[in-house]
Amino acid sequence: MAIPLLSAIDIEGKDITADALLTQREIAEYIVGREGHYHFTVKKNQRRLYEDIKLFFKERGEPDFVMHDPPDHGRIETRKIWTTAALNGYLDFPHVGQAFVIERHAVDKKSGRETLKNEERIAFGVTSRKPDQADAEAVLTTNRGHWAIENSCHYILDWNYDEDRSRIRTGYGPENVTRLRRFAISVIKAKGVRSVAQKTRQLSFKARLVLDYLRMTRNACVVLNRSP
Repeated sequence: MAIPLLSAIDIEGKDITADALLTQREIAEYIVGREGHYHFTVKKNQRRLYEDIKLFFKERGEPDFVMHDPPDHGRIETRKIWTTAALNGYLDFPHVGQAFVIERHAVDKKSGRETLKNEERIAFGVTSRKPDQADAEAVLTTNRGHWAIENSCHYILDWNYDEDRSRIRTGYGPENVTRLRRFAISVIKAKGVRSVAQKTRQLSFKARLVLDYLRMTRNACVVLNRSP
């Protein structure tokens, strides 16, 4: 599903970020084939990839870069990143330019307590950008940008999709549906619309309008080719 949606977007020279659900070889090949770059989170759904990166960074020493956020929202956040190109020829994943691990710490200013769960503190990933194309600071900035977009989706998910009342509760259903909704929001935002809510209402239950909007129909392609 991701590839047809990406086909409507100019991705040349751009970083396409995704969480673990979309960390797939086919998507990586597609992005690089269109001269874009991927920046993927790696979790246990890609177990071999995850275990290899985790093992390499088990003894990671001093970080390659540290980012301190302003003490906003009542907490102090620190992000550390380690990167390596040593695994490029070893990892079973296409076009790896670097692997990385990010360690996050968030401390409540009043209590002094860590506010993140253990599973939220460490994130592994891969990017197709090589060290000469993106240093540790650039990789961390891209990663942070991804989660800033993710967080901006929360309000839309709660307000427009009423996600808290969703009755999908079993298995991987809630996680998969949430990720599909977030992906849809990201695609709408990529078109530069002023209101995601308004565009969602306009497209709701109108399959033909959705396909035209994504430029996946013959008529949409004709209009696009006629544009100056």
